[in-house]
Amino acid sequence: MAGTENTEGTAAAVRTERHDGTLLITVDRPKARNAVNAEVAAGIAAAVDELDADPALRAGVLTGAGGTFSAGMDLKAAGRGESAHVEGGGFAGLTEAAVDKPLIAAVEGFAMGGGFELALACDVVVAAGGATFALPEVKRGLIAGGGGAVRLPKRIPHHLAMELLLTGRSIEAERARELGVVNRVVADGTAVTAALELATEISRNAPLALAAVKRIVRRADGAPESEAFSAQRGEIHALMGSEDFAEGARAFTERRSPNWSAR
Repeated sequence: MAGTENTEGTAAAVRTERHDGTLLITVDRPKARNAVNAEVAAGIAAAVDELDADPALRAGVLTGAGGTFSAGMDLKAAGRGESAHVEGGGFAGLTEAAVDKPLIAAVEGFAMGGGFELALACDVVVAAGGATFALPEVKRGLIAGGGGAVRLPKRIPHHLAMELLLTGRSIEAERARELGVVNRVVADGTAVTAALELATEISRNAPLALAAVKRIVRRADGAPESEAFSAQRGEIHALMGSEDFAEGARAFTERRSPNWSAR
């Protein structure tokens, strides 16, 4: 297990732990319901950089400590002039980041405002049955500017997304699953365990192929199909020349599990 500490020697606002090939990233401000301030944003950005840079890591899980995912932006910190944005990464160092490796949100308790947007920035969402999601920014004179207004109408039917964005109403985990925002709902207190299990399943696949899937999905978002297919052909050509593809073919022929090299 690898933790992080700040320069003053107190526990950092974001902790990282390694579980085999998965990096567990935990926002650790439970007394503030894991609200995002400048320290949290920098910590998440650093953790995501660690995830992408280390070939021993195959996937990441993002969660919050103390039974809450995140209450969103820390309004008190914002009132003091702190910015929760990181250059190149957007809100919380994640919502505008192009993360190469699979990232799973493990949601317990509240995922409110920017917390919901952090979950939307992940590839897969696992939620505890008691989790609650909302984008209440319009009730405070703002909009869901960390990706909520951009991503939610692409993930669920337009009119349902608009209802959530315009009312600020909260929904429970099971309703979020019905809408397609959440992949699976699990028992309270088990979201991290379920997310780590899913990360292990994903990590059995070829790392170069996983990264290529993410790039193509990003490229295809809003692009003409001809442009998306052209980009996809380039990715497939590169994959077919990789050691991972050769190893996958050998493993299939030899009826064994592959040993990926990410080359």
